[in-house]
Amino acid sequence: MSIPPPPGPHQPQGPYQPPQSGQPQYPQYPQAPYGQQAPYGQQPPYPGPYQPWGQGYGPYAPQPPVNGLAVASLVLGLLCCLPGVGLVLGLVGLGQIRKRGERGRAMAVTGSVFSALGLALWVLVLATGGAAEFWEGVKEGANDSSSLSLSTGDCFDTPDGTLTGDLVSDVTVVDCGKAHDGEVFATYRLKGSDYPGDDSVGDSADRRCYGLEDGYAMDGWAIPGDVDVYYFTPSQDSWEYGDREVACVFGNTTEGRTLSGSLRNDESVLDNDQVAYLDAAHVLNSALATVPEAEYVEDDLPGYRQWAGRVTTALGKQTAMLRAHGWGPDGKKPVNDLVADLDRARTEWAKAAKATDADTYYAHYDKGSSLLDPKRTVTARKALGLATTPPSSGDGGGGSGSGGSGSGMEV
Repeated sequence: MSIPPPPGPHQPQGPYQPPQSGQPQYPQYPQAPYGQQAPYGQQPPYPGPYQPWGQGYGPYAPQPPVNGLAVASLVLGLLCCLPGVGLVLGLVGLGQIRKRGERGRAMAVTGSVFSALGLALWVLVLATGGAAEFWEGVKEGANDSSSLSLSTGDCFDTPDGTLTGDLVSDVTVVDCGKAHDGEVFATYRLKGSDYPGDDSVGDSADRRCYGLEDGYAMDGWAIPGDVDVYYFTPSQDSWEYGDREVACVFGNTTEGRTLSGSLRNDESVLDNDQVAYLDAAHVLNSALATVPEAEYVEDDLPGYRQWAGRVTTALGKQTAMLRAHGWGPDGKKPVNDLVADLDRARTEWAKAAKATDADTYYAHYDKGSSLLDPKRTVTARKALGLATTPPSSGDGGGGSGSGGSGSGMEV
């Protein structure tokens, strides 16, 4: 027989009840009479199954940090500025997230996808030349003085109708069939990384543009007397943006006057006979243009003798070209008559090249020059359908020069 322990302040009154197996047992507390509160220390605790929070713990567990590479990948991917970098950062960020348990997987995936698309777009642009076109547009827009917008064959107007002074900006390309301020007959690019200076650029344009004139307007006689060569060149500012292009231009020398119709006459608009004649004429005109700078033969007899030798060689080449071409029925006889004059002229120029004094030089030079009088070519030109009005002395053409007494020959 078991004897229950004596009642105490923390034990219930009454007989002891042993616990029954299989059922949870809770301590029994005395119940206060209805309307009265149980004494302090005898109030039962909350009987629920939850345990109170332990000291030092908050109500939620701390969240892991966001991966920094994932954030950077998302930013670069959306901006498309460095797609390759954004793709690499996104892939590396995904690896770090898996290892460290960090957040930002969605950002890393999104950044990688956008970066991959941006990288593919850049590859496509580079492969198709779109990047070059884009950069050209940037350069052209960056400096209004650039001549990059003009191409060979373009006719255009300028804001004030002039082609002189400072670089022309904001030119407007127009139909060559209408009145216009200028016509581009050639373009070329300057070389070098550093700006060579205004004088150097101008000298280059002056030399090259006159040399390129014949390629666009093969028949110098077809160029009106009031038309001259102008050019647009890069400025020091536009050079910094990659502008290297020089535009060679035909323009009217009379202020306020415009051009009418295109001055182009080359293989694209001429027939075979016309091209053959002009090709041969250019050989001679190029040699005539190399006349010495000295005004009189007495001042540079050796230089004039060398010049006469160059003209002699050119005449030989010119006549060979004219004889080799198969001329049509209208042009055959006039061209053969011209070739006979050129042969006689070649003989006189050869003698001038061997002259030992200025008087002898003048004697043969005068005879040779008279046989190269441009008027002697009018019959052949008319038969071939070319211009028949010789340019006056000093008007365009490579034949302008002075051989002692002065010659303005262009055949």
